[in-house]
Amino acid sequence: MIQGNFLTSVQRDELEHIVRQPTENHGVCRRCNAVLLLDDGWSCQQVAKALYIDDDTVRTWYGQYLVGGFDRLETFDWKGGQPRLTNDQEEELAHFLDENLHANTRHVRAHIRQTYNLWFSRSGCVKLMKRLGFEYRKPPRIPAQADEEKQQDFIDLYQTLSKADSKEEPCYFVDAVHPEHQSHPAFGWFKKGQKVALKSSSGRQRINIHGAINLENFDCPFVEPQSVDANSTIALFEKIEARNPAATCIHLFLDNANYHHARAVKAWMKKVKSKIKLHFLPPYAPHLNPIERLWGVMHQYVTHQTFYQNFNDFADTILAFFKETVPACWHDFRDQVTDNFRIISFKNFRVLG
Repeated sequence: MIQGNFLTSVQRDELEHIVRQPTENHGVCRRCNAVLLLDDGWSCQQVAKALYIDDDTVRTWYGQYLVGGFDRLETFDWKGGQPRLTNDQEEELAHFLDENLHANTRHVRAHIRQTYNLWFSRSGCVKLMKRLGFEYRKPPRIPAQADEEKQQDFIDLYQTLSKADSKEEPCYFVDAVHPEHQSHPAFGWFKKGQKVALKSSSGRQRINIHGAINLENFDCPFVEPQSVDANSTIALFEKIEARNPAATCIHLFLDNANYHHARAVKAWMKKVKSKIKLHFLPPYAPHLNPIERLWGVMHQYVTHQTFYQNFNDFADTILAFFKETVPACWHDFRDQVTDNFRIISFKNFRVLG
């Protein structure tokens, strides 16, 4: 048993000065605190309980102080344990894991037991995986039919057309979105330990928005039809033309939805001698349509972390975003809705499946 009052007044003053320094190393302060408590007559078990450590650690710190004083307490010479697998075994395991994907450590641990007769805990296996250069993440999905050449051709076309005078030849991106009357939980900062929940609505009603965006001035014409079809396409085109009376040609970039290719749309364009020229995105390339990003901003502003008791309130807020928020606040989110295009290429990924 360690007897108290083993410190001189000078030694105790030194240690008390250290533990009272707010900028001192936390580990050093814990060691000094343990020695001071032992000097006060506390047992190793009492000190260990107070500092949330084991009593053997307290005895070790006491012995270190007796041998080397404070200088020994501020010396940290931890050494990691020896790896349980040899270098050759780790290299073999890394090759196996690279060739055979595993969703969790349970399968990896089973393989290690079967192959090397070694037992790893879950945390030990996670550390091993990280040391071998692996990380736990979910791969993104990319369209199986993505065509790099067509993507590049589209980007080149857009960049050429966007250099023209924006008043004479404005460019718009067109798409439809169908927000559903439902709560959308999202990441946020919450107080630790506090259970937080978001009310969910039971309805499945949705509002249809068929809209367009001009990245030059964030003009955002839209219609809210009962259904998105050829009629809503014509109504949207009429709005776009009405907003650009001085234009000689209006370039619209849109996806290959059937209603964009409808005969009724072509007939209307021919009948009214429309100034609109359609440019269709490559198949399976929604990432080349910036308005998709505007839909994401809309959800951030309207649906994330927000519960709407009834559908009418939900629909009114959605419409207000396009009528009021976009014209007034587009400078705040223009960096999120850009034409900074990228090409999806299989060459940049290890493709699964």
